[in-house]
Amino acid sequence: MTEHPDHSEQPRRPLHYTEQDVLREVSELETKSATAARIFDLRRIIGGLFVVYGVIVTITGITDSQAAIDKAEGVNINLWTGIGMLLLGIFFLAWLKLRPTPPPLPPEGLPEEKE
Repeated sequence: MTEHPDHSEQPRRPLHYTEQDVLREVSELETKSATAARIFDLRRIIGGLFVVYGVIVTITGITDSQAAIDKAEGVNINLWTGIGMLLLGIFFLAWLKLRPTPPPLPPEGLPEEKE
């Protein structure tokens, strides 16, 4: 009295893949991998975080009271640290812009797809 669920909602995959199917799927995965590598490039993450935190610390340094500056022996440490963080973050982002991650080379030995 139990009914088997209809699996027609799931896409059916062929039982046998042709070489062209495999090559197409491999190239799609390589493209996705290259895109993910560019998105998650450490220079972008580090640069972005340093810029964000640098802005926050710089604003804190600009708005510091004289008591906070006196506590640091007369040096506005938040301002100088924030400026340093901003410069480092901008350096990482400029490096990313000037030297982007190269696209992956096509694998050797595999024939190119002809359409």
